[in-house]
Amino acid sequence: MPTKARIRLWSTNVDSLNFVVQQIKSIAEKTGVEMRGPIPLPTKRLVVPVLKLPHGEGRKKWEKWEMRIHKRVIDIAADERVMKQIMRVRVPEDVYIEIELI
Repeated sequence: MPTKARIRLWSTNVDSLNFVVQQIKSIAEKTGVEMRGPIPLPTKRLVVPVLKLPHGEGRKKWEKWEMRIHKRVIDIAADERVMKQIMRVRVPEDVYIEIELI
């Protein structure tokens, strides 16, 4: 029975995240292993309100800075050769990847 690998990916840049997901997807299609996903998880929004300067004696003005964290999950029935190919995928600096064997 082949082991399964759960690959979690997250990034603030959705384009580079989709690029890595597409590479993993193409590896799974070439090798013919069973793959589920990519499953998009809810996007986390981090909003930071900052006081706009100079505001003087008048009203307080606020700027809101927002950072979005996009997440994907891929389940793949992985044998050793597929996992070696996935480990060789070029991952940009702003994409974080976590691989868990189930």
